[in-house]
Amino acid sequence: QAAAIFNSAFGSFLGIVITPLLLLLFLGSSSSVPFTSIFSQLFMTVVVPLIIGQIVRRYIKDWLERKKPPFGAISSCVLLMIIYTTFCDTFANPNIDLDKFSLIVIVFIIFSVQMSFMFLTFLFSTRNNSSFTPADTVAIIFCSTHKSLTLGIPMLKIVFAGYEHLSLISVPLLIYHPAQILLGSLLVPTIKSWMVSRQKALKLTRQPKAPVKV
Repeated sequence: QAAAIFNSAFGSFLGIVITPLLLLLFLGSSSSVPFTSIFSQLFMTVVVPLIIGQIVRRYIKDWLERKKPPFGAISSCVLLMIIYTTFCDTFANPNIDLDKFSLIVIVFIIFSVQMSFMFLTFLFSTRNNSSFTPADTVAIIFCSTHKSLTLGIPMLKIVFAGYEHLSLISVPLLIYHPAQILLGSLLVPTIKSWMVSRQKALKLTRQPKAPVKV
């Protein structure tokens, strides 16, 4: 759990740096994109709330443990509302020009990219000289490849503010989020059985051998 939380937080920090750099790479230095403004807005949207939350948590941690507010249900409801409103904003736009064939191609590409990322992270975390445990591997597979709309949509709205085709740009992200949930749900039993068998095998190899009587 600690590895998963760190992975998610680190990914959020990394996103505010990588996103402007990718814009610079793909659009070039001649573009009129305000990189400084984008970086500052992403910092205020992603990093500042995280820092404030960590500071406040130190003072109300005991109260939270006693009261146990339903933050899980609240988080799920907020995420569902973000997904719903984003879908409405995207497909309610009359100017969106997306035919069925293009949509199918996008879905295929996204599923392929998601599976490739998960496979590569699995290979990386299970190599012979790796010090990751099977539980670490599970956290790496899911957390390093899975990103939610709560981070992606604010980034898109900041980076492409005022762009008339913002709804069209949001389509891959809208597909990516349900795709990773679907793939994760399908792969959980397989990955869980692999983790359990791997942990049992490691325990057997680490047990001291009984002395042989002559």
